[in-house]
Amino acid sequence: MAQKKKKDAKKDPNNAIIAQNKKARHNYNIVDTYEAGIVLLGTEVKSLRDGGASIVDGFCQVTDNELWLEGIHIAEYGYGTWTNHAARRRRKLLLHRSEINKLAQKLKETGYTVVPLKLYFSNGRAKVEIAL
Repeated sequence: MAQKKKKDAKKDPNNAIIAQNKKARHNYNIVDTYEAGIVLLGTEVKSLRDGGASIVDGFCQVTDNELWLEGIHIAEYGYGTWTNHAARRRRKLLLHRSEINKLAQKLKETGYTVVPLKLYFSNGRAKVEIAL
């Protein structure tokens, strides 16, 4: 008996990959990966749902015991007005305190950097996979 072919399921916008940094695994030796939440403005979320993001130049820094994502580009929302966001602003990442402390300790050593691997939605919330 022949098997039935599954119909192509539509991509779920609540669980979609927005941007990937494919060169990061080639350019860096990945020691550890973390999933972090990201603090975004309303127009940034709308722009991400339209697929307007690039994380190739992104990196993370620890400032005042907080982890910040810098250098990524989230395009301005096309229908935004004066409330539109700046495309290359710093964005705060949400991790547990112990994870931030571990990353801060490693970043003080020479040769370590934290880069984003992919930006995606998980159950409707924007997440970033970062790597040490």
